[in-house]
Amino acid sequence: MPESRRGVLYGIAAYTMWGLFPLYWPLLKPSGALEILAHRIAWSLVAVIAILAVRRHWSWFRELLRTPKKLGLLVLAAAIITVNWGVYIYSVNTGHVVESALGYFINPLVSVLFGVFLLRERLRPWQWAAVGMGALAVLVLTIDYGRLPWIALVLAVSFGTYGLVKKMAQVGAAESMTIETLALLSPALGYLIYLQQQGAGTFGTMGASHALLLAGSGVITAVPLLCFTAAAIRVPLTTIGLLQYIAPTLQFLCGVFILHEIMPPSRWAGFAIVWLALSIFTWDSLRAVRVARRTALETATV
Repeated sequence: MPESRRGVLYGIAAYTMWGLFPLYWPLLKPSGALEILAHRIAWSLVAVIAILAVRRHWSWFRELLRTPKKLGLLVLAAAIITVNWGVYIYSVNTGHVVESALGYFINPLVSVLFGVFLLRERLRPWQWAAVGMGALAVLVLTIDYGRLPWIALVLAVSFGTYGLVKKMAQVGAAESMTIETLALLSPALGYLIYLQQQGAGTFGTMGASHALLLAGSGVITAVPLLCFTAAAIRVPLTTIGLLQYIAPTLQFLCGVFILHEIMPPSRWAGFAIVWLALSIFTWDSLRAVRVARRTALETATV
């Protein structure tokens, strides 16, 4: 099988697993969002260390210790992804799956704004149109919800910031996840020990199946991340950009058709504007890539 096709399959697998997350977290009730988050951090570290042990890949650790800037960026990334994971788990277990899907739909537009304001990038006219429509969609959904869709905005901004920090750190997925979960391990374990001492912890008190599901949160965190990394090194970023819509689409479908969240006409209108904005954004991105390739070929033949 060609490497590019294998990369696409890895990407589809990663985004499909992420898209089906809303079906997993409710299985962990009656555990609260913070307890689930703490277990996810602890068991993710176990999973990623097991993967590194199988690969016998440890040489990177000593080299990373010699670069305090990268370590600092990964600790910052750990704090940001903790917010993202916590809010996402809360949203799923409190019946806001559709709103969480909205966050990941508008995430590409947030990343574009980061490029403008932080990296001094220039937007093309159609990109500005897409961003403007995204802002209009947030306004429409604010009126629909009767409040700012804070879950969607926190998820979009935190994940966009996380991606920006990881880009600055330039560390592999498994390696960076090891450092991030190590940085979070002490507070996570401290909170879990506190819960057990207070008799409020659910690990080991709700049966073996519940304990296995909590431990499995580490596996379902590590596996799609590794699939994503395998895809990213095999296919162009434009392909990754198209595949990324699989996850929020599946989350949205889970929320509407499986978890039966309410979708009044005004909410459909807000999502329709988001989808139109993403269609314009994607079309313009693909068009820019084609123009760049054509220019490069013309330059090479001169």
